[in-house]
Amino acid sequence: MRGADAVTLSRLPIIVAIVYLILVKFNPIVTILLIILVTVLDAVDGMVAVWSSSGGRIGFIEYTSAALGNPNMKALVKKYKQGISKTAKHGPRMDIAGDRIIEYLLWIVFTYTGIVPLAVLIIIVIRHSFADALMGARGTSSKMKTRAASWLYSSNASRFAINVLKLVTFSYLVLVYVSGYSLLVGYVLIGLLAAFIVVRGAAEIYESIG
Repeated sequence: MRGADAVTLSRLPIIVAIVYLILVKFNPIVTILLIILVTVLDAVDGMVAVWSSSGGRIGFIEYTSAALGNPNMKALVKKYKQGISKTAKHGPRMDIAGDRIIEYLLWIVFTYTGIVPLAVLIIIVIRHSFADALMGARGTSSKMKTRAASWLYSSNASRFAINVLKLVTFSYLVLVYVSGYSLLVGYVLIGLLAAFIVVRGAAEIYESIG
């Protein structure tokens, strides 16, 4: 098994534990720390995949440099990411599957607890289903050609923003359910996150059918 796939699979028991801790209203700080952990591991599996495909030439410093916008390292990392799609075709799909399982479980548990409206869950499922199917037929996001779609969906800035917004939103919803924090703030975060997901999905679909 590839190291990156092992990291992806390691996230699954953690998210199951998170769902359980939410439902039993366990210490919210512990639950939020675990949400942070699965979020960080999402970046780690990408770094491990690039490190492996580059034969160890792209390590933490080089990968971080590319993420921060170093044009030379960014181009080099992109080349190795595209190589991953050819040598380990199931890898990127497993990464996406892991991301979706984690996100779906969090949306579902907060819908079950009555915090997230059912309509939002339905929109998210439809968005991901269409976008993932079309992009899966076209290839990975690293193959995006359209500048606008690439910036909205696959740029480092977009990925960082969506991951931070997910982390903040789901962490706050833990506080809403367990500690009684304001639901109004939760609704604002849910709306922002859902809108961002839909916009990125539209870019992904546009790229796939363009």
